[in-house]
Amino acid sequence: MDTTIDRERGVLSPADRAYLLGEREFGHEQSKRNAEARIRRRIHAAALDFDLLLHTLPEKDRRQVFEQTATDEAFLDGLRAMFAFVYLGTARYGVDFEDILEPAVRSSEEYLAAIDRDESVTVDVTFDVERTVESSLEGITARLDADEPVTARELFSVVMQGDYDAQKHDRITLVGVDEHDAEEGFLDRLASYLDGDVTYASESRAVIHLRDASVEHEDV
Repeated sequence: MDTTIDRERGVLSPADRAYLLGEREFGHEQSKRNAEARIRRRIHAAALDFDLLLHTLPEKDRRQVFEQTATDEAFLDGLRAMFAFVYLGTARYGVDFEDILEPAVRSSEEYLAAIDRDESVTVDVTFDVERTVESSLEGITARLDADEPVTARELFSVVMQGDYDAQKHDRITLVGVDEHDAEEGFLDRLASYLDGDVTYASESRAVIHLRDASVEHEDV
């Protein structure tokens, strides 16, 4: 998660970012509600702007936006977060994500076939999610309280649920770490969210150090 407040304005202004990151407080409850309503309106307006961008932004400008995607990790993280934000919003509030994803991919593939290959194509898009329950959050928090290792995804689930204070620990040991987690920066983002940092004991074991990340860490 990019916590830079003074980036150029996008959907959020620097003041919006400061508020969401807890760096800005309002003297009155009404001012807080006004700020939250303003953010909601900007998100809605930005979604409408993408329809305009899709149909009117010149190809050369779209290319310049995306041509460095493979090497711009912050931008790539932002794209993943954008899809996650839409997925969570649609999944929780009455719209199937596939009803958004499938026609978007289909029309894009038809466009690419016509522009790049002079072809007319029929596109079949399948979106499928399989969920396997691996452990209960109650069991994960019990292991955390006993200072036992958990997986990164288990810790993420607990943190996102919001009831458990993971920051009461000095350190949290993670097992089952794989190259996918490390290469995509998942552990670094998770540690940053908890105001900590991560060190690696081995290819499959890591430790998130919390509270005072400036203290030199002991060997893990």
